[in-house]
Amino acid sequence: MINADASQVYRDLRILSARPDAADEARVSHLLFGYRDGAAACSAAQWAADARTAIETAQNEGQLPILVGGTGLYLRTLLDGIAPVPEIDAAVRAEVRAMPVAEAHAALTREDPAAAARLAPADTTRVGRSLEVVRSTGRTLADWQATRSGGIGASIDLHPLILLPEREDLVARCDARLIEMFDTGGVEEVAALLARTDLPADAPVRRAIGVPEITAMLAGSLTREAALAAAQLATRRYAKRQYTWFRHQPPAEWPRTSHVPKDNLKEYFNIIP
Repeated sequence: MINADASQVYRDLRILSARPDAADEARVSHLLFGYRDGAAACSAAQWAADARTAIETAQNEGQLPILVGGTGLYLRTLLDGIAPVPEIDAAVRAEVRAMPVAEAHAALTREDPAAAARLAPADTTRVGRSLEVVRSTGRTLADWQATRSGGIGASIDLHPLILLPEREDLVARCDARLIEMFDTGGVEEVAALLARTDLPADAPVRRAIGVPEITAMLAGSLTREAALAAAQLATRRYAKRQYTWFRHQPPAEWPRTSHVPKDNLKEYFNIIP
């Protein structure tokens, strides 16, 4: 089992990222789960390189590598490759990140109109990325992305399956899971994270769902009930975006299903002995 979830790569967030527990990990080999320290950001390119190594290791040991997780960018980078965008100038990145998202989107409208029209004006991450690329390299991100390298999609026998559960059930499970996270160590997990003196203020692990909300609770600016409600709302919104992405972005021929019977996986993966 190879992790393809951007939050589950960090060892700091077993509970809030819903990583498999020790009992699950003991059943089969788990790779790339909790293998990175939260102080070091993990990019899609870095994960893809690690995933290629993990896949090769599994194959060399006669095992079937199964990638699981919901980070579409990670999977797309692994299968299709990545655009060779040069390192962004530090001064440009700092300037762009300091801009309010409305100002950044207005600037992007002038400097990369196509990207500005494609992106939601409030999408801080993607707007900032597009703007920093065009300012640092003189070329748009779409231009760089036209040429990708390093993908393994054409060299492997891929058996994809997209799980799209019923929305009402998904929302109910998300809400219940947040309650369990708060009650079984999620708050303490964030407290331990905040106690670290080596964690950068912009570390991605700080932005994982549940961390900002519990941070506000620990600071006294949110009650436990309000923090839980905010984390549940953030999770539902993320699940909606994730659901939409996996419904529309992967190739149409990839099978979609609302339910996978645990005792009949061969129906979907006839390569499993």
